Amino acid sequence: MARSENKGKAGAGMQLVSEIARLMRLHAGLTQEQVGEQIGYTGSAVSALETGAQPANEKMMDAMEKAIGGGIGIFTAAKKYLTLDKYPTDFRDYAALERKALSVSSYMTFVVDGLYQTEDYARAIIGGSYPPLPEARVEELVGARMARKALFNREPTALLELVLEESVLRRPFGSRDIMRDQLLLLATSARCRNVTIQVLPMDAPLTGDYAGDRGSMKLLETPDHRTVVFVDGQGLSKLISDPAEVTERAHRYAKIRAQSLSPRESLNFIERLAGEQ
Repeated sequence: MARSENKGKAGAGMQLVSEIARLMRLHAGLTQEQVGEQIGYTGSAVSALETGAQPANEKMMDAMEKAIGGGIGIFTAAKKYLTLDKYPTDFRDYAALERKALSVSSYMTFVVDGLYQTEDYARAIIGGSYPPLPEARVEELVGARMARKALFNREPTALLELVLEESVLRRPFGSRDIMRDQLLLLATSARCRNVTIQVLPMDAPLTGDYAGDRGSMKLLETPDHRTVVFVDGQGLSKLISDPAEVTERAHRYAKIRAQSLSPRESLNFIERLAGEQ
């Protein structure tokens, strides 16, 4: 059901889609009711879309494309911006960069990186967080997280690296079955030619040389060959672009990777844990 308070909360993507829908309808010389008849929705639903009171889903966007898109793919192109609106506000800038990234290198200390999560694992994490979220918002966030997986098969191919603390692999979310499926997906991902996954053992600090004590981070290479760092925790996120700060974290990431198991050793370790689950 459309809600008037949604109008003030609509993100930039939704506002753009609303305006496009209104302008394309007027260009076609149609009323809201006429468009609704063509796409299988009520005139009120079309009105809610045009005012931002009710976000459009992909089914509605596809129907609008056929009805009033004019054959130029404008509603299809707009869908990716609607997806960005679904992310938490402080994650949107990173998500937009991730889509076009040449490479993404992640170090995770508590949970599996969202890019590599199964749907059930993601739902267990998002649905179990605090403060609790409405079920509809949980599903929206899960869907948005799954949409990020397009990066794995995108052209041009992106280089993806992931270093996981061993404790991440031993910390089950949801159920043992969910965790086993998550481990199996990691193993499958590790076999992709553009993906490297390594495990940082829990006994790594015993060597007296341990670079992973500062928490999780992501290093992302943009299409213009700049590197940015994304860090988040306790609901606070930050994109770092200052060259000196980026270099410091890139060096730290390289040290973490060097202290980890090799990719082959890591794959064997993940598969063994999956068997234990």
